[in-house]
Amino acid sequence: MTIDNYKFAGKKAIVRVDFNVPLDENGNITDDTRIRGALPTLKKILEEGGSLIIMSHMGKPKGKVNPKFSLAQIKDAVATALGCDVKFAEDCANAADAAAALQPGEVLLLENLRFYPEEEGKPVGIDKEDPAYETAKKEMKESQKAFAKTLASYADCYVNDAFGTAHRKHASTAVIADNFGEDDKMLGYLMEKEVKAVDNILSDIKRPFTAIMGGSKVSTKIGIIENLMDKVDNLILCGGMTYTFAKAQGGKIGLSICEDDKLDLALDIMKKAQEKGVNLVLGTDCIAGDKFSNDANTQVVSAMDIPEGWEGMDAGPVTREAFAEVIRTAKTILWNGPAGVFEFDNFAGGSKAIAEAIVEATENGAFSLVGGGDSVACVNKFGLADKVSYVSTGGGALLEAIEGKVLPGVAAIKG
Repeated sequence: MTIDNYKFAGKKAIVRVDFNVPLDENGNITDDTRIRGALPTLKKILEEGGSLIIMSHMGKPKGKVNPKFSLAQIKDAVATALGCDVKFAEDCANAADAAAALQPGEVLLLENLRFYPEEEGKPVGIDKEDPAYETAKKEMKESQKAFAKTLASYADCYVNDAFGTAHRKHASTAVIADNFGEDDKMLGYLMEKEVKAVDNILSDIKRPFTAIMGGSKVSTKIGIIENLMDKVDNLILCGGMTYTFAKAQGGKIGLSICEDDKLDLALDIMKKAQEKGVNLVLGTDCIAGDKFSNDANTQVVSAMDIPEGWEGMDAGPVTREAFAEVIRTAKTILWNGPAGVFEFDNFAGGSKAIAEAIVEATENGAFSLVGGGDSVACVNKFGLADKVSYVSTGGGALLEAIEGKVLPGVAAIKG
């Protein structure tokens, strides 16, 4: 079933969204991208005369009630975005009466799903090495099914529009789908777009294909880097992981971030790229700071010769131009991870240079997919989000999809 074919009139729809939005210390939303992303799906249901039960997680409360992660904080923002009143259920597992009372066009927001350990389906308070762990795990799986059944009982149909959690086999993202027939479960518009964007990157590649992988650690990106080796023509590695590669080649990196236990892995990646004919592009210069701060003293130095007491904070001018040159000629582009400490304005130049080159390539006909929290924050910060082909709201889900893994949240509906 697709969301366009379903008749929502008079039906209650329970929709899994990803409203795990960043909040400041006062509980104010600092980036509402995820809420805006879900609006087409939510408004479609309301406009057709359906009633809406919205469920999401926020943060990592680890199966316990924690006011810091309460979705009550975002209720008013969701109401403003939808243009209608939003009711709130303070307990997601005891909302049957509130759901039953919903009239067509009305909205109910459930409290944080992860206040219940059953959502994630992991035993709490027991170590994996404990002999009782396996038994506890089986019991939790049964509890998870029951929790999912409770959530399902609130509605006539289920819509999954939370690509950001599609890689998790949680109660609300995958297990719940077993309680609905084939004609009463579907992907939301955001999920459909995300799945199509990944398909464009993996199945409909126009060459040259350039992937830009940034971030602080090579270890967190190794799966995707290895999978991309068989697909890309150019692989740009930037950000903090650069210094692990520099040190692996005998460079001096000062106080720069480095995974000392991954030096062999860095060399192995370089060797594989050469064997597979992939053009691996690493930075040659960087902007170093004498402290981790926006107002640090800076100097441009070789990425292989950073002075003692200094650390690499951003890509240098030569590196930026080298990256941009490769990106401009691309016809398919994937960007995940910044080129430096972009949160500090004085060290955002490398990431901005990448973003601007991607925009230029996109204007010349390239398909560009920007994904992962920091990359999305980058294009939003620079005001360029609407100038790339697609901005993905799913970090881990996007990476796992590109690694070629099956996403439980998609498989539960599409099979």
